[in-house]
Amino acid sequence: MAAPCRFSAALPPRQSAEPRDARRQPAQVADRQQLSLRPAVARAGLATASAGAARGQPQARCRRPPLDLCRTDHDRRGRAIAEARLSRTAVLLGLASLLLVAVLELCVPLAPLRALARLDPALAREIFVELRLPRALLALGYGAVLGICGAALQALFANPLASPDLTGSSSGAALGAVAASAWLGLTGPLALGFGAATGALLALLLLLALAGRRADPLTMLLAGLAISLAAGAATTLALALAPSPFAFYEAFSWLLGDFADRSLAQAAVLLPAAGACALLLARSRALDRLALGEDVAASLGVRTGRLRREVVVLVAVAVGACVAVGGAVGFIGLVAPVLARRLTRGHPGRALLPAGLLGALLLGLADLLSRLAPLGRSIPPGAITALLGTPLFLWLLVQMRWRLTP
Repeated sequence: MAAPCRFSAALPPRQSAEPRDARRQPAQVADRQQLSLRPAVARAGLATASAGAARGQPQARCRRPPLDLCRTDHDRRGRAIAEARLSRTAVLLGLASLLLVAVLELCVPLAPLRALARLDPALAREIFVELRLPRALLALGYGAVLGICGAALQALFANPLASPDLTGSSSGAALGAVAASAWLGLTGPLALGFGAATGALLALLLLLALAGRRADPLTMLLAGLAISLAAGAATTLALALAPSPFAFYEAFSWLLGDFADRSLAQAAVLLPAAGACALLLARSRALDRLALGEDVAASLGVRTGRLRREVVVLVAVAVGACVAVGGAVGFIGLVAPVLARRLTRGHPGRALLPAGLLGALLLGLADLLSRLAPLGRSIPPGAITALLGTPLFLWLLVQMRWRLTP
């Protein structure tokens, strides 16, 4: 028979589970009675009760609006519609302003033309058609060309300082036109346009070789200024050593940008410039995709190398054709694209057409201001654009410096 366990006496007697559960239940009931749904810290109400609640009308249990999962899409769609309306309104205002400037270009000053029409209507009509109409066409067309070409260059180089005058294309076009007229004896508008387009193309190719495709703003600025200074010095030397001793004095006002005493035959050079600008506008979507990067643009079907060559050639043709007749006009190709990108929310390709409208408007206003000179004096519109565009250029430099400063 087995011996009893020696530790059995030390163990406490076993109790049943029922008394223990019976002891826990009163404590749980007490805890439930102590809990309250009232807030621990009282605070003032955020709003007073409505009139309906004061009258005892039943209200909804939940005051929050129902959750709308499509609200984000609705907001985006509404924002897109608002932006489209804003851009359409801006375009309409630009067209109306451009039409007003065109009318002023043809009519100002009006008193001499009315006096001449009373004496000799045929002569007044001749002055209107042969002098004022070409000047208005050149001022507005040249401004549009500079705006579109400046926007295309800024989209191509991804640089807000890229413009026909700061990249050296305008100076190169002036050098080509002077070389064709003073040394080769080519005085026709098309021949001068061809020489100017060749000079602008060589200047842009040299800029690509010096600064590269995606140069930083400082490198772009230094390379463009070097090309502009070199082309300007070469132009002065070509005029000083020209066979005609009066070549420099004849080209002085033309070099500063002047549209006075131009004929309809000279204004016909706007036709190849208009064709080149139309081709640039057709590549606006590709320029928008290029802003995402060359790899992304190539994945979207854009031939970046071909696009770059086409833009450079088209800009050279457009700028060269206008410089051959109107001379070198500065800062329009810089100011108009900067303002146009603010209207298109930073899209460089979409900014081409608004930049053209703004460029035409700005150069037309500059030409109108040049007519306010005293009698017997003439102020070239290029001098006015340089005077007004220099502060904006300095503002752009200061803004870029603030962005680059850590």
